[in-house]
Amino acid sequence: MTTFKQIGVIGSGAMGRGIAQLFASAGVEVLLHDSRSEAIEQALMHNRESLERAAAKGKISADVLAATLERMRAAHTLQELAGCDLLIEAIVENLDAKQKLFRELEQLVSRDAVLASNTSSLSITLIASACEHPQRVAGFHFFNPVTLMKIVEVVRGERTAAQVIERLSALARHAGHFAAVTPDSPGFLVNHAGRAYGPEALRILAEGIATPAQIDRILRDCLGFRMGPFELFDLVGLDISHAVMESIHDQFYQDPRYTPSSLVPARLAAGLLGRKTGQGFYRYEEGRVVEDARVELPPVAINQPFWLDCRDAAMRDKIGAVLSSAGAVLEQGEQPGSNAICLVTPLGEDASSAIARRQLPVARSLALETFAGFDRRRVLMRHPGLDANVLAQARQALGADGVPVEVINDSPGFIAQRVLASIVNLGCEIVQRRIVDPATLDRAVQLALGYPHGPLGFGDEYGAMNIQQILQALHDCYQEPRYRLSPWLRRRVQLGLPLTTAEESA
Repeated sequence: MTTFKQIGVIGSGAMGRGIAQLFASAGVEVLLHDSRSEAIEQALMHNRESLERAAAKGKISADVLAATLERMRAAHTLQELAGCDLLIEAIVENLDAKQKLFRELEQLVSRDAVLASNTSSLSITLIASACEHPQRVAGFHFFNPVTLMKIVEVVRGERTAAQVIERLSALARHAGHFAAVTPDSPGFLVNHAGRAYGPEALRILAEGIATPAQIDRILRDCLGFRMGPFELFDLVGLDISHAVMESIHDQFYQDPRYTPSSLVPARLAAGLLGRKTGQGFYRYEEGRVVEDARVELPPVAINQPFWLDCRDAAMRDKIGAVLSSAGAVLEQGEQPGSNAICLVTPLGEDASSAIARRQLPVARSLALETFAGFDRRRVLMRHPGLDANVLAQARQALGADGVPVEVINDSPGFIAQRVLASIVNLGCEIVQRRIVDPATLDRAVQLALGYPHGPLGFGDEYGAMNIQQILQALHDCYQEPRYRLSPWLRRRVQLGLPLTTAEESA
């Protein structure tokens, strides 16, 4: 059974009502308070309807429904929360408002009561600094929708007692949630770990490498993400996502690795926030994306042979089979023939660099992504000197077996490579900082962000040495701290160890 007998939840918005339903369903008495009485009643009605739908579907029994509803009651004044041994605030994201509330609660509840904040971005230590007993204050950050997202960040402020963290973690597990214990660092764990996926996609967009739809399709099909970054921005709301990016950038004292995108302010000013405004990176009607008209490319005659720079024998055979199905010839020589279309397969490099390094004919050479997702979506990378007919032949030939082909502009690391490497590198930095252990990081990211692998698991899946090579090429190209190799990654590559290999704390 839980270590808490009665929970008070302050704030009856989406998060507050979700937290109330979660713990009432877990067998704990919950009092729900809001400054507006009508908001409490609306939240309780929302929860009732949600539970009744679950009962109608046979997910819970009538007895369980009745008991859960009985455990979830309104508290119209703060004074009614005096008997609670856990208070969870889910009010506006404002430091002064949270500090004021916690000071009031301290005067009402017993000295043993725990005060927890559902804040997603504010420092727990700062919130607790307004309290007489900061040792009983902790973060308890859920994700929306609370009952479905099976994770909560249990945030340890600088003065939070260990017993408080243990009790909150036990409560989370009792309710069926994974308790990701993290120190009071910028972005806690999940928002910090998420600073690679969307921000790197915005960087790719800003460089004119591909469209939002292309980036989304490539990352879904080639790496297995359930949603592309721009779909996600539109779902969450660009204003909310940007606020998180700015907050983390500020809290890390303008570390350039966390710099927000300069594309965003103008979009915010224009009201292009996503689904809630009807237009973001996509247009929406009645909540559904309005698809752009599909452009059918005219067929072309494939009248040039192909030459492939690829040392992977299995991949070479696979590419050869696709070209053969298109009626194209793949040359086998060490050097291309005088009329051959040259395909390079760089890791981390852009097409221009790979072509120049191999001293290939500029007009007849382009790059093909073979690192990830070749059987699901193919990516060709052009460069400024590429002949248009060569590109048309390559696009048609490499799509002959029905696999879609995307054409992007020159970029170090294509799209999948650089996004993946950024995710892995940031994950390595998080465990290097001892924010969490590798297992906690990977599980939290998978549960909260829906990634097919955690950051370190991604690195092990695609090869830590490959990730290192991509990052080094990105850093060589841009000369920016953004792509600086994490010591955690470098050391494990040097020793031939998985990235998930933990080490003792100092």
